[in-house]
Amino acid sequence: MDKLFLFIFLFWVQAGIAQTENARFKSNVDEFEEFYNDGSYDSIFYSLSSDMQQFMPQETAQEYFERLKSQAGKIVDREIIGAQRDRAVYKTTFERAVFTLDITLDAEDNIAGFAFKPYLEEDFPELIRNKSSLILPFKDTWKVIWGGDTPEVNYHVENRAQKHAFDFVMVGKDGQTYRTDGKTNEDYYAFGQKVLAPCDGEVVLVVDGIKDNVPGEMNALYVPGNTVILKSLNDEYLVFAHFQQHAIKVKQGDRVKQGQLLGLCGNSGNSSEPHLHFHIQNIEDMNMATGVKTYFEQIRVNEEVKKDYSPQKGEKIGPL
Repeated sequence: MDKLFLFIFLFWVQAGIAQTENARFKSNVDEFEEFYNDGSYDSIFYSLSSDMQQFMPQETAQEYFERLKSQAGKIVDREIIGAQRDRAVYKTTFERAVFTLDITLDAEDNIAGFAFKPYLEEDFPELIRNKSSLILPFKDTWKVIWGGDTPEVNYHVENRAQKHAFDFVMVGKDGQTYRTDGKTNEDYYAFGQKVLAPCDGEVVLVVDGIKDNVPGEMNALYVPGNTVILKSLNDEYLVFAHFQQHAIKVKQGDRVKQGQLLGLCGNSGNSSEPHLHFHIQNIEDMNMATGVKTYFEQIRVNEEVKKDYSPQKGEKIGPL
């Protein structure tokens, strides 16, 4: 790809990100796509703000879009990745390539900046998050023992699919995860606790029958242990690992509702003590997937109410 094709014409100030396309952007970007596919590059130029027209003269715009189409073809599909008040980001599929379209509008709905570049999810980490509204996958108060965006607080970040994963445990008043000596699974507060569906969806994978470990020992042969993968209505894949043996209450193909019982927390797989592993990924195959950052709609964090929140290591969290 030559420099002109990948050159970025973009001016924006980063702010809070949402994942819905409002009517204002849909209308403008629909028109932008139509003009581009029809070869009406003059119309695109006249939809630019005055500052953009000075930065990108009409002749330059004509050349830019002609070369873009010659290399990538027409736009055939567009999917919103994220949006804020004056900015939207789209995964844009052309006939011969997939690109990110990052576009901003001014107060008069003129295009104040745009960029096409090869689509890489890693370029927009603040946008790769769940679209579905989620509740916590449990009742009562649990503690986040791994969670966050750096290796110091979340060892999962080194794994592409699990990079936004959480590990949850339950603790007693003394801060311990077990009641007496912790030598049996039944001694742990988390063991046998109910695991709930955070959203509506379809069960696409169930693994059951793997024995629970003796605390302190781990099964590296099947790392997730007893597992459920739930596909949300927004095509997100919610992964729950380490269920108790023979305690999963759903089967592959089941349609479940938010809050429905999936199974009981256990200590199977690569797990040293009873806990719940939970993460979201973009496809079902954990070997090929990319992790999705998880935000819960409204939860209690260290006795404070948090909305649209992604928990961090060390926090005690629960439903309202």
